[in-house]
Parts: sequence; structure tokens; C-alpha cells
Amino acid sequence: MTETPPTHPLDHLVLPTANLDVARARLTSLGFVVAPTGIHPFGTENCCVFLGDGTYLEPLAVGDAQAAAKAIAAGNVFVARDRAFRDRCGDEGFSAIVLSTGNAGADHARYVEAGLSAGGMLSFSRAFADAAGKSDMASFKLAFASGAGATDALLFACERINAPKVDRTALQAHANGATGIIEVVAVSNRPSEQRRLLAVAADAEEDMAFRLPNAGLTLLEPAAFETRFGLPASAPSELRFAGVVFSVRSTDTVATLLAANCIEHDIDGNDIVVRPAPGQGAVFIFREIP
Repeated sequence: MTETPPTHPLDHLVLPTANLDVARARLTSLGFVVAPTGIHPFGTENCCVFLGDGTYLEPLAVGDAQAAAKAIAAGNVFVARDRAFRDRCGDEGFSAIVLSTGNAGADHARYVEAGLSAGGMLSFSRAFADAAGKSDMASFKLAFASGAGATDALLFACERINAPKVDRTALQAHANGATGIIEVVAVSNRPSEQRRLLAVAADAEEDMAFRLPNAGLTLLEPAAFETRFGLPASAPSELRFAGVVFSVRSTDTVATLLAANCIEHDIDGNDIVVRPAPGQGAVFIFREIP
């Protein structure tokens, strides 16, 4: 029997941070262009890093604690899970993987049927501005998945109801030469019990490594993570997202930039590994792709 490949591409990654100014400074020092601050209608805010392959990073902070509290009381899963992550893991980290979908309602139904729904769907709109200040409205519909034991990790499907008609070219011209995300790495003390969650979210067959249409998603035990990247995995967890592998044009360019900005890093073959720091909630790996 032929296995059905995953049909949900990687959309973006959610990286909680205590302060967007700190995140902006850290990401800029790593050679990324950081977009203007985006304000959500439920108390959170972001400063995204957009990549040429269509994926992006979403550093996320709480800008209005009162509005966030009201959203949680009203059943907003996105804000509630952000609060829960911060309560358990602190204000810096990597809390969610977001997959692109053309039908969030169908994904929500799949999650419910599998017993993996994290709660009700969310629809919202927010203003978006490009590097030149041109703005438009972006609208989204989200469906959330999480396992019973995977309290440190959230996956959700994102349907773009209205995509911003703005030019992101300047926002994708990163000094480090980053062009996209090759792989996202998760860590679990019990990976065999968590791979079903990843499979349902990706709408794929169960495995330890998934080939999404535009990136890889790999599940490792802590020891395997440390062996691969030379850094210890974060605190023990049923499931936690831990690493992001970026494609870059030249690792020499990255190494020179990091050295100039006094960013500690390790070189391992074709990879440059940067450990997490405030404003950078995951291990970042830069890999040269010819």
C-alpha cells in the first residue's frame, strides 16, 4: 500500500518572548530582518521574520495583559495556550508549529475525531504592514491540536482568509542569507507516544520524521538531539519543540556576521549552531544549501 504524503505545508513557528524589543535585537544580531510590530485583537503582539520560501517566525509577546485575560476567559485557545506555556516553561521558548491549510474547519473535525482537539476554532483579522509602512488587513481561521500529555507543545492549522497584498521583498532580504526553513525538530521523552499527534496534525502516516511539502519535521529523544546538535535538549517533556534548521547561501557569511555581533556559535560540518537566548527561544541551525 502506498503511503499518502503529508498535505499540510509548514506555515510558521510561534516563539514566545518576554519582550519584542529584546526579540527584535536578538534576531537582528543573528542577521534577520524583523517586520514591524503586529497587534492581535486579543492582547498578544508579534514581530515576524519572513523567509523567501513563504514560512516565517512569529516571536510572540503579551502586549495587553487585560485583553489577553479577557480572551482566555472567552475561550481563546491561542492566548490560553500561550499563557499555559509561559506558566510552565517561562517567557522564552518555542511553543507551536503552524501548518497551512485550505480548510481549517475540516482540520478541526479531524482533530476532534482523533481525540486531539485543543479547543474551539479561532477566526480573527489584524493589520499588517510591510517594511515601507504600506498596510493591509490579514484574516485567519485557526484549528488547534494537542495531545493529552503534550502540554508544552501546540500544533495548529492556519487558513488564510485574506492574504495581505503587500510587498515582502525587503523583509526577506536577510543579512545572514537565510532563504527558508529546512527542518523543525521536536524532542520527547516518549516519542512513540507523541508521533500520532504530529501525524494527525500533518495529516500523514505515523513516523518519527515527516516530510512536509516544504520542510521536514523530526521527532527525537533528548539523547539523540544532544548527539546531533551538540547541545542538551530543554527540560524533560512529553513533547517540546526545540530546534529550527535554516537554509542559507553561505555559512562563511553567517559565521562572519555572528562573530562581528559577538554571538557564540559552534561549527559542525555544514551547520552553524546557535544556542537559545532571550528573544530566540529555540536552537537555530544555519545550513548552507548550494
